[in-house]
Amino acid sequence: MKISDVRVRLVAKEDSKLKAVASMTIEDCFVVHDIKVIQGQEDYFIAMPSRKTSDGEYKDIVHPINTETREQIIKIILDAFKEELEKQE
Repeated sequence: MKISDVRVRLVAKEDSKLKAVASMTIEDCFVVHDIKVIQGQEDYFIAMPSRKTSDGEYKDIVHPINTETREQIIKIILDAFKEELEKQE
């Protein structure tokens, strides 16, 4: 799988754990919007687009099927996020 484009929009709320929202394009033919970059206790992590179910639980509506793909997506999104942070400084 080739991720052909990643776009990151930083979120300016200082007291929020949400730090950015990203979109990624896969092989110039499929795009996933609303990937969230969140500040965890030790480091940043991503949350895939999700929907709230009728019982109040959140379920991903788009997600990788295997660990290798998940790790590739996490690395690419967080690298792009860190680049955007550096541009802001």
